[in-house]
Amino acid sequence: MGIRSLTRTEAERRAALITVERYDVDLDLTALPAGPEIRCVSTVTFTCSEPGAETFVDCAAEVRAATLNGTPLTPSGDGRIPLPGLAARNVLRVESVQADTATGEGVHKATDPADGEVYVWTSFEPDEARFVWACFDQPDLKAPHAFTVTAPAAWTVLSNSGDPRIEEQGAARRWSFPDTPPLSVYNTVVNAGPFHEIRREADGHDLGVYARRSLAEVLERDADEIFTLTRQGLAFYAEAFAMPFPQRKYDQVFMPEFGGAMENYGCVTWSDGFLRRATPTPAERELLAVVLLHEMAHMWFGNIVTMRWWDDLWLNEAFAEFACHWAAEGATRHTDAWAGHLLGGKVKAYLSDQGPVSHPIHQPIHDVAQAASIFDNITYPKGASVLQQLMTYVGEDLFRTGMAAYFARHAWGTTTLQDLIDALAEASGRDLAAWRKAWLETAGTDRFTLERDGGTVTLVADGDPRPQVLAVGAYDRAGDALRRTALVRVEVSEVRTPVTGLPATSDLLLINDDDLTFAITRPDPTTRDTFFRAAAQLPTAISRGTAAATVWDMLTAGEATAAEAGRCLTEVLAAETSDAVIEPYLTLVINIAELWAPTAERPALTRAVAAVCRRLAADPGRRQVALRGLARTATGAEDLAWLREQAGDDVDLHWRALVREAELGGDTTARSAALLERDPDPDAWVRALTVRAALPDPAAKDEVWRRLAVDREVPVAAVFAVAAAFWRPGQDAQLAPYAERYLAAVPQLHQGGMIPAMTYASHLFPSYGVDHAYIERARQTAREAAPVVRNTLLERADGVRRMLHSRTATA
Repeated sequence: MGIRSLTRTEAERRAALITVERYDVDLDLTALPAGPEIRCVSTVTFTCSEPGAETFVDCAAEVRAATLNGTPLTPSGDGRIPLPGLAARNVLRVESVQADTATGEGVHKATDPADGEVYVWTSFEPDEARFVWACFDQPDLKAPHAFTVTAPAAWTVLSNSGDPRIEEQGAARRWSFPDTPPLSVYNTVVNAGPFHEIRREADGHDLGVYARRSLAEVLERDADEIFTLTRQGLAFYAEAFAMPFPQRKYDQVFMPEFGGAMENYGCVTWSDGFLRRATPTPAERELLAVVLLHEMAHMWFGNIVTMRWWDDLWLNEAFAEFACHWAAEGATRHTDAWAGHLLGGKVKAYLSDQGPVSHPIHQPIHDVAQAASIFDNITYPKGASVLQQLMTYVGEDLFRTGMAAYFARHAWGTTTLQDLIDALAEASGRDLAAWRKAWLETAGTDRFTLERDGGTVTLVADGDPRPQVLAVGAYDRAGDALRRTALVRVEVSEVRTPVTGLPATSDLLLINDDDLTFAITRPDPTTRDTFFRAAAQLPTAISRGTAAATVWDMLTAGEATAAEAGRCLTEVLAAETSDAVIEPYLTLVINIAELWAPTAERPALTRAVAAVCRRLAADPGRRQVALRGLARTATGAEDLAWLREQAGDDVDLHWRALVREAELGGDTTARSAALLERDPDPDAWVRALTVRAALPDPAAKDEVWRRLAVDREVPVAAVFAVAAAFWRPGQDAQLAPYAERYLAAVPQLHQGGMIPAMTYASHLFPSYGVDHAYIERARQTAREAAPVVRNTLLERADGVRRMLHSRTATA
């Protein structure tokens, strides 16, 4: 019998029937250094509004014993334990064991190859706590949690609350943590291992950062930056939400083999891939900042106030994604964060919102399995952009007032969409019912163009637009650049909106200047070519980004060729003045050359990008990023030799150059072995595997596919890099068999939890060695997949379909 997914109807019935008073969770980790098992005793105290009724508790771990009010219970075999004959007040006690700590859900044991030390982390969103202990695994049954953890004596144990009582027990220690505030089960955490620890005091908070010992030097290097960002973020959100973070302790734990980051209350877990052994680039530093601020925003949006059910996931994720960019620009040195969001996330959301898995930001969610499928570009970057538009629509001051009221009213409780809308409507004095329906309950993207008739300018929507405020900028040529001469904000409610206040003649009009709304735009046919030529001459990162996003969307829609889009964005890259967005532009232009260009046009586009990279490398502030770009676009032996000369002792760059050399058919065996020998990174074997992945060699492809996709040896955070090297242009004959293997693997891709499912379904999808018929077969295969795999697969299939179309287009 399979593990059942909790439905909304079941969750509503259970929430109406019971109230959880507290969880007392006792974990034993002492078997983990030598074996796989984590043992747990979960004691749940709860009341029942209808004595005599029955319900169930979630437990997908192996149940060793279970009692309700002293009476033995029998699990049903589907991840649940029936609870019959409930009393007015109940005590449930469940002993369980989870032995799948290598590939299972909820808990993971990782062994550091550098020194053999073992680390263990838990991560429970959306409903994976049930794989570790018995609980009512739904967001609206919040309760205090008291964790007691027995672990090897050399380990440090971390959880949501601070100041644990520690007792020596021979070769082990017992950590007893104080009660948490009322939390949803998925917001709780236990992280453990022989960590390297750094602590600081900041504005009354006790801040800690942790990593495996072999990363101590990197953590020490980055600690000042992390602590500075943490202090800035806590201060910004305390003011913006009129509610300081209510706990003194705030820890951030960088864990091996973890995917992304997770917002556990007071104890955020990160992938230690964010601790980069190579000096971080400006974009990587900005990514660290926005992820840190995203997870921190969840302390309010998700932990203090929690969505009642998963249809309001956007109340967590969209708000955190919005807030992190808002805070980055308002409180840190990352003042171009919204431009980075536009080029790194929003362009993906535009594509997703015009594809087969587009959905309203807020939609009915039948069960948790479906909920796992909406941790996507609609919920995150589109949701963040829609909230930026909402702040623009009501005004930032009134937006802050509404947020403060929302948190004051609902702290430590659960909410729905209407609760937030009510708070913002009251604060702003605006009726937001139409805004809510159009933006949150309706899928799709508005599209705008401009009409000029003499001195009259009209903004024209393609269909009925959503209510919104956006800006139109007017630019005139000043030498080789464009200068903004006017910026007019307009409130849109009709198909045609007059734009007054612009100069009668302007060299360029830019729709959605300052990127205030979520809408695609198009230049009119008479100015199309001018628009493509002028994008690089715009004066700010956000204006250039707005133009670049339009060009990219035209490429993905088949309205611009790869040659046109590649030339335009390469010119923007060469002219860009914001260090933080150089890397996103490099990603876009290299993707155009690799993924979108016809075979005959790929070499010229690649050479153009490589030439820009060599020029940018002369700027010390851009040298590292430019050389990394050249490592992806080197056209032959001369480029590679120059790159190695420039790399010097930079091991990271030498690995990147080897991947490119392998792709070009070079013999990299000796170089790779020598570099592996001198690389101090214990995970350097992944870099060597990435080099083999790029080889146009059937034996190498077979080995890499087995280790990557079958045995899953590669840490989840590194899957993208290995898979990107595997699927290379010009290797279709070697890659075609693996397109078939991907389809065969689809029924198992959901295994291991939400993050691995999304990662493998997306990055293993073939970029080459396929045709339109394959895309159709992939769509058919998706029908039988788990929801999270199905949506990820369909989205990737649509992207590759568009690429195939572009590869056959001509300028």
